[in-house]
Amino acid sequence: MCTCINVYANHTYFGRNLDLDYSFNEQIIITPQNYKIKFKKEKEIDNHYAIIGIGTIINNYPLYADAINECGLAISGLNFPDNCVYYKFNKNKVNITPFELPLYLLSKYKNIKQVKKALKDINILDIPFSKEVGLTPLHFMISDRKESIVIETLNNKMHVFNNPYNVLTNNPPFSYHHHNLSNYMQLHNDKALNNINKNIDINNYSFGLGAYGLPGDFSSSSRFIKTFFVKSFLELTNDENNNINQFFKCLESVRMIKGVVKAKHGYEYTRYTSCYDLNSITLSYKIYENDEIKKVSLKKYNFNNDTLISINL
Repeated sequence: MCTCINVYANHTYFGRNLDLDYSFNEQIIITPQNYKIKFKKEKEIDNHYAIIGIGTIINNYPLYADAINECGLAISGLNFPDNCVYYKFNKNKVNITPFELPLYLLSKYKNIKQVKKALKDINILDIPFSKEVGLTPLHFMISDRKESIVIETLNNKMHVFNNPYNVLTNNPPFSYHHHNLSNYMQLHNDKALNNINKNIDINNYSFGLGAYGLPGDFSSSSRFIKTFFVKSFLELTNDENNNINQFFKCLESVRMIKGVVKAKHGYEYTRYTSCYDLNSITLSYKIYENDEIKKVSLKKYNFNNDTLISINL
């Protein structure tokens, strides 16, 4: 279970809560421009855009949960069980596995316009990374400095949705979240309005009654609504530190606390929260055990080489 957002202010910010009940050895990974990216069915790429993100490294291969390239294109993969379907090899398509998709798109493209064009020829394969690392059902949110899209591979075909909400959670599919917003469009950040009977004086007994009925549980549909609501009223300025702080506060509103959501391996909780500045190409993050926000800038590293760089969270 995860929550991903994109926020437009003086800079554009993209990031997510990573909610899981187990560790996957998550770390910061920098994929430099000359690292050879190998694919299961396509030719390797040995010169490309540099990438920074959070994920894990297995057999010297970066598996990103969320990442950004040097051009300001960002992607995040979120759990999408039951609805997710991957496809068989198609000789008429570019065949990319789900774990390769972040690397493939971020290494080659610099904006959503290019990604949309490329996706018309992409087939997402039902091939796992290895026998030990199976297929993870995912859908993806991708953003640049102007817009966001969502990619979902469903039964009939791959769908690419424009995402004006700049929010993504998990099940149900994105089209459900789009329609579900209609149930909450009366919510606002001011006093409640008396629309029942104008002849009767009904008082607001508390601040915040305009948002009465806003979901507060941890389900993916409720997190989508609450995140969109909070994000819509963020007080943003021209100050980068303020905006990054507001970004984290928004995701804190749907952060999972250890012990409140039971899962297969114990309790699901927000292991880390990431915030990528798509203008300065900087990753800010914090982990569950420490609320201090830390920053890593891609530009401070030599990314014109061929060796992966990893940094402990």
